[in-house]
Amino acid sequence: MRAATFTSALLIFGLSIHAATPAPTISTAPAQHHAVIVTLAARTPGAKIHYTVDGTAPSAASQVYEAPFLVAANLTVEAAAFGADGVASPAASKTFAPNIPSGTLVWSDEFTRRGNGTPQPDPKVWTYDTGNDGFGNKELETYCAWGSTAAPCNPEAPNVFVGQDGYLHVVARQQASGAITSGRLKTEGLFSFQYGRFEIRARVPEGQGLWPAGWLLGNNAGTVDWPACGEMDVLERINAAKTPDWNEGSIHGPGYVGAVGLGTNYNFPAGQTASEWHTYGMIWSKGSVAYYVDDPAHPYATFTTESIKQFPKAAWPFDDGQSSFILLNLAVGGVWPGPPDSATPFPAEMLVDYVRVYTN
Repeated sequence: MRAATFTSALLIFGLSIHAATPAPTISTAPAQHHAVIVTLAARTPGAKIHYTVDGTAPSAASQVYEAPFLVAANLTVEAAAFGADGVASPAASKTFAPNIPSGTLVWSDEFTRRGNGTPQPDPKVWTYDTGNDGFGNKELETYCAWGSTAAPCNPEAPNVFVGQDGYLHVVARQQASGAITSGRLKTEGLFSFQYGRFEIRARVPEGQGLWPAGWLLGNNAGTVDWPACGEMDVLERINAAKTPDWNEGSIHGPGYVGAVGLGTNYNFPAGQTASEWHTYGMIWSKGSVAYYVDDPAHPYATFTTESIKQFPKAAWPFDDGQSSFILLNLAVGGVWPGPPDSATPFPAEMLVDYVRVYTN
């Protein structure tokens, strides 16, 4: 029986047939020192990809693919696409064996001007949060994307740009109208990683109401409620300089946020402030997140799965297969720092020399 006749016969008898969902594709792009960035793609529009990185067969309970992710360890990616009918495709599989030594730089953005010297941060790496909805903290700023002409944003006085000095500039400005603009970059949907040593070399502004930060959120931030996605704060401080000056490293997850969160202050040595150049680092491994300033051999805070047992119904979202994306921003005002005052310097800018990921 010809295929068309067979199909017609099935429909006459009230039966239907579905084309099988094909396996997703697994493609790679080079990172650094034999590490790669892995992209998964469905061949069927609307299909959802679930994947594993331990070689086990993916199921509907496995991690949902949200963004390209860094692979710098020996592992096997297994991925399957699930169509609207919930039926899994055959699995696609790819094994990686880069054999990269610990402490190797495997990804970075050094914020050097590319091509014709454009000051735009690399659009293959960075996108933006925009607007002035307070971002859950009653912040005052309007975040502006690169090149935005939407008032009060002004592309002639950008809030985010790569300078000729080779630094990323994130600038908070107060307009003549009183409106405050600033920048919030993120790698969401473009780049993510799980585990490794992460560093931000930065110089931050200090003043009442200023809130510079460098942090990470789980790739599933858009599909699950915060803090279920997990948040790791590497660089974060508020207001004017203190004696001693400080930075806070913290983690947030289900059952431990805000006043019941897990955070520790690092006090700079006498004579140092956050307004000078410092390297803010995180060592992320299975069951553990540790923070350091300037010296990775001496973390000032280490949080583990044991740390959250003191909180009822707490969960550890950092080992569930979910990679995280990077955020860099300069907030103004909000619940934590309070509003700026007449002594707050505008424009205020956070400078970032680089962001880097090393194997650990």
